Amino acid sequence: MDKLTVRDLDAAGKRVFVRVDFNVPLEDGKVTDDSRIRAAIPTIKYLQDQGAKVILASHLGRPDGKVSDRLRLRPVAERLSQLLGRTVPVTGDALGVGTEDALKRLRNGEVLLLENLRFHAAEEKNDPKFAEQLAAYCDVYVNDAFGTAHRAHASTVGIAKLRPAYAGLLMEKELANLGKLLDNPEHPFAAIIGGAKVSDKIKVLKHLLDKVDLMVIGGGMANTFLLAQGKPIGKSLAEPDRVEDARAILARAEEIGVKIILPVDVVVAKEVTRGTEYKTLSAEKVPASWHIVDLGKQSLTNIEAALADVRTVLWNGPLGVFEIPSFAHGTKALARFLAIRASEGAAVVIGGGDSVAAITQQGLADKMTHISTGGGASLEFLEGRELPGVTVLLDRKPETSA
Repeated sequence: MDKLTVRDLDAAGKRVFVRVDFNVPLEDGKVTDDSRIRAAIPTIKYLQDQGAKVILASHLGRPDGKVSDRLRLRPVAERLSQLLGRTVPVTGDALGVGTEDALKRLRNGEVLLLENLRFHAAEEKNDPKFAEQLAAYCDVYVNDAFGTAHRAHASTVGIAKLRPAYAGLLMEKELANLGKLLDNPEHPFAAIIGGAKVSDKIKVLKHLLDKVDLMVIGGGMANTFLLAQGKPIGKSLAEPDRVEDARAILARAEEIGVKIILPVDVVVAKEVTRGTEYKTLSAEKVPASWHIVDLGKQSLTNIEAALADVRTVLWNGPLGVFEIPSFAHGTKALARFLAIRASEGAAVVIGGGDSVAAITQQGLADKMTHISTGGGASLEFLEGRELPGVTVLLDRKPETSA
């Protein structure tokens, strides 16, 4: 998926509308995780250095088309200003006379942040008039918000049809790293898929099965697969209506020679809460009234042994109830092991909120090959689906030989 990027753009003196993903967590009016803001800095600085007038736009939360003071972007602008070392003003609204005045005052190399786009219901409806109003602000459009590229909104698709539309540097990086997993991974290639539900990732599992050599299944998802194998799972989270899907995946994997790794021992707890009683048991012997909450030590050993010689790893989703510290050991241990594999030259790509959290909490982010900012967009991309916010960007024309 070869798209034109900001590197192909002569931005000097141009008004450049950049869709960023500043949907970050806030607490007491402060940004608690600035990783998405940091991820946009290379594109912003590149355009500044070119002498562009940079107009940033993002959503924050789900205000459902209404103004919400707690979802204003001022805290984001403050953090961005600190990171850029210069003040980035934020408008009072994405539209209106005040915003138009601020845009007229914008000089080459300066940055302006528009207020939360989703204060307008027209944004999520991809309303043509709203897209035209946004397009009137700029000469060129840049999408650097991979995390929203699976949404056909006014700021991701509508405006891109009205102005020359380029990929930002983060978008380029996401497409290159995730695209390589699907199109040209170095083998052996392993996918580690965790999280709560098979239904959320069934299409990813099926799409990746024909591309990987090895698949590790963990988290709540694994319980449905254990159920499919006739094993007891007690009161564990599972999806009985997806057991046939799990059986079909296991059968297909056996047919094409893909190794599937499931837990052989598990941590079980009386309740899925902090401070509850828990112990490690064989996956064959889960008591009827207990919950599977994490991997056991033997399961982790098996995973590490299987990953010892892989050249490419995709990890999406935790291996246990990650939000409870006592049940996060498997997920955190896997994060540490993958950092070692990355240091040995394996390509390690991480996606999914809890997987990323396990990496960042342990200070391992810079050890990995790529950490996706995508969330739902990453999953849809890995399912092999077209992302509307990517499709609409300008294609690079193939070079013709003389």
